[in-house]
Amino acid sequence: MNSVELNLVKKNIRWIVVTMLFVATGLSFLDRQVLSMVIVKIQSEFNLSNVQYGFINTAFLIGYAIMFTVSGRLMDTLGTKVGLTLSVGLWSIANTLHGVASGFVSLLSFRFLLGLGEGGCFPGAAKVVYERFEVKERAFANGIAIGGSAIGAVIAPPLTIYMASTLGWRWAFVIPGMIGIVWVLLWLLLPKHKRDTGETDNGSEIGATSKTVPFISIIKNKHALVFMLMRFLLDPIFYFLMFWVPKYLSEERHISFERIGELFWIPFLALGVSNIIGGQISDRLIKWKFSVNKSRKIVMGLAAALTLVAPLVQSVSTVEMAIFLMSLFMFAHGFWITNYITSISDIFGNEGTGTVVGLSGTAGAIAGLLLNPLIGYVVQNYSYSPLWIASGLLYPIAFVFFMIYIPKIQPLYDSAPVKI
Repeated sequence: MNSVELNLVKKNIRWIVVTMLFVATGLSFLDRQVLSMVIVKIQSEFNLSNVQYGFINTAFLIGYAIMFTVSGRLMDTLGTKVGLTLSVGLWSIANTLHGVASGFVSLLSFRFLLGLGEGGCFPGAAKVVYERFEVKERAFANGIAIGGSAIGAVIAPPLTIYMASTLGWRWAFVIPGMIGIVWVLLWLLLPKHKRDTGETDNGSEIGATSKTVPFISIIKNKHALVFMLMRFLLDPIFYFLMFWVPKYLSEERHISFERIGELFWIPFLALGVSNIIGGQISDRLIKWKFSVNKSRKIVMGLAAALTLVAPLVQSVSTVEMAIFLMSLFMFAHGFWITNYITSISDIFGNEGTGTVVGLSGTAGAIAGLLLNPLIGYVVQNYSYSPLWIASGLLYPIAFVFFMIYIPKIQPLYDSAPVKI
């Protein structure tokens, strides 16, 4: 095989890997969203209250919070091949077990296991993209990799409604879980090809690097703390949209179970599109000679401004207009999260990306698990209005923190040259 053919093989392998990441993040969001789509049926069968539902969501977030940091560190020390195998395998088994749930306690337990497994997905995906793509392509590749999460969320409502209506709600968990197990088998079969597949010349995986930055150094780092704070502020908003909007549409907008399935996928389609476009715009700005710092922050600033539409959701008169505003909000989130994760890899490189993505995810999950029961209390005793107002204000606040405390995005540890 000549050098041209070899380079083509390497390029194809890395895009195959990104496609696999797209599928994995898609499964992660599909699996976690099934419960929110069938909770009305499960509440009726098991006689669960809204507060109990809040605690079930909290169980997921506890597992998610624990494993986000643990798995992020494992991605940096053991490598992404093993890490993602364990992560996807665990959550797929946990999702399948939801199909045999018998009440509040079993749902709580299986949800916790699901969170443990899913905690490794995004640190692993971010690390894989960093390993295989240069800075001028990194945001686009990240957009594809995490864009699968939105597509999974797009597919989840109609697919879950169909499976629950035709086969029963239990099969809505079992079937996606089995698909995840197939993913693991395919992931293990992917060939290695030096750096393009995460392998160094000595045969070890890139993620298992001896240059990994000490954990204590990262958690003391100002930049890492800012990224953690931003996720702490913003992740509860995303969990609110994912876990509570189907109930909002049912209780406040008075639409049917089937109609929710017809509408709820639309905001997540907007998210999937904006994940990719947001990464593409950022990379394009770099190719137009903008600095990495300006390119990431321009897109994130526009996203923060667009989230200000959220408080209008509660006040519009039609469900269609409410869905449109939710879609604008999710479009903004897609721009934000793609460039947020890419900024972490720009700063922390191969030595700390997985760990910082993991720590920030843990911070967001902790905020979510603390606030989910409170969300249930607010919904049950007041209304959804305070939640929509908070959703519109917190992204601009987070962006101000970002601009003040990380004035310039530049590598801290990695020796690879990056235009700042």
